[in-house]
Amino acid sequence: MVSTLPALVPRPPGDTTFGGPAAARLVHTVPVRIPFRGAQAAPLDPTLVAPMSTPANPALTGGRRVGVLVVHGFTGSPASMRPWAEELSARGYAVEMPLLPGHGTRWQDCNKVTWSDWVATVEGAFDTLAAENDAVFAVGLSMGASLCLRLAADRGEELAGLVLVNAAVDTLRKDAVLLPVLKRVVPAFPGIRNDIKKPGMDEVAYPVMPLKAAYEMSTGWSQLRRDLPKVTIPVLSFRSKDDHVADISTSKALHASLSSKDFEERLLEDSYHVATLDNDAPRIFAESAAFIERVTSEQQG
Repeated sequence: MVSTLPALVPRPPGDTTFGGPAAARLVHTVPVRIPFRGAQAAPLDPTLVAPMSTPANPALTGGRRVGVLVVHGFTGSPASMRPWAEELSARGYAVEMPLLPGHGTRWQDCNKVTWSDWVATVEGAFDTLAAENDAVFAVGLSMGASLCLRLAADRGEELAGLVLVNAAVDTLRKDAVLLPVLKRVVPAFPGIRNDIKKPGMDEVAYPVMPLKAAYEMSTGWSQLRRDLPKVTIPVLSFRSKDDHVADISTSKALHASLSSKDFEERLLEDSYHVATLDNDAPRIFAESAAFIERVTSEQQG
């Protein structure tokens, strides 16, 4: 049986089947065979999705030990963040980049974990950094950014600051309301990986979107949106002008709800969703390092 259902995925760049350029950014329906069983359960290459842990080099950071927690996105892996993590490490920052539960193996494993599991992993990595460093920042992509916001809401000024890239805490997509039902009917829908403008890049993500996991993420977002006013620390947020995964609703939520007096959003003109692997990546790396250096200096002084 083939049915046309909302596939919870965006229309790809350049797809103007139902209209002009604006229409190409809208969510659409795609033919999905019911029951849709998803892709094969082939595991991802463990060498590509391995976590990363490096110590601080205070000689490069003004004598202070500064740590950075690096968090990848939903259905993704540390591969999407590794160049950024390596750049931070080269600048002397301690780095903890965990592999989130249910990720980096088979997509079916993602349907076995909860939002709380992801939060606990992020908190554990933060505690490791906090025990060994004078200050700790958190940086994240997409759901990784939302987990960083969750950490900031829960741990407050134990964190020095946040850098977010195409954060996701909300969606304008009306089909999202179907998740509570769809997750009981089908295990997954077509995936959202590799929304990257730069040719030849691969974030090493699952080929499908596990629906139970997507529902867990959406419920975590709901609580996080209520708690955004608890975030008071400095926040630097990067947002791609053309993003086929996250939409403007998150930007509006952050502007409306964060209590941070030091909050800035910067627009990325030449990248899609996975901007950490895209054309604007060098800018993200340089400007995030400058942000960390400035905030560290201000808090120290």
